[in-house]
Amino acid sequence: MLSKNNPIRRDQLEMVTLDQLVPQDHLVRKMEAALDFSFIYDLVKDVYSEVGRPSIDPVILIKLTFIQYTFGIRSMRQTIKETETNMAYRWFLGYGFHDKVPHFSTFGKNYERRFKDTEMFEQIFYRILKTAADKKLISAEHVFIDSTHVKARANKHKFAKKRVRKETRAYQEKLQEEINQDREDHGKRPFPPDKFNKEESKEIKESTTKR
Repeated sequence: MLSKNNPIRRDQLEMVTLDQLVPQDHLVRKMEAALDFSFIYDLVKDVYSEVGRPSIDPVILIKLTFIQYTFGIRSMRQTIKETETNMAYRWFLGYGFHDKVPHFSTFGKNYERRFKDTEMFEQIFYRILKTAADKKLISAEHVFIDSTHVKARANKHKFAKKRVRKETRAYQEKLQEEINQDREDHGKRPFPPDKFNKEESKEIKESTTKR
């Protein structure tokens, strides 16, 4: 039997919290319970000034990158756009219904000012990504680099020490390319290349991966 959804109730007023709209089994809830992002504040405090305009919360900055990576969103610009209407993403960031999501250009400036010419982003993202893999929030068997399916080797520890690092660097490079392309599209000079030496043989100290 043909039925129609009448009347349309798009303007119906409801009393509801953001928490009620996010399913209990949603991945963002599992990530929030398993991953402690608070370590970021101590790690980045020296690159923030005590005066001037308030910056994007560094945890928000990193959580946005993790949303993009985890849910396979093609760009940070698209991630920010989807966060505006995706209640689960807002919940994960700690935003309310009406909190303004950072503009992409603001995200890019904050990212470059805090992480350029340092290994800080790599340390943070590596630690979070490895923890997520250890807690099976992402697969320890497979990773995705540039949309290519890569089978990890049998040695899981080697996966953690090598493959996760490569994934971290590949993601960071793509993010920096997107930021610079956006600046060029708006008639601005791209940020100069990162001077920090990221040789393939370089190891991130184990202390940066421990809680």
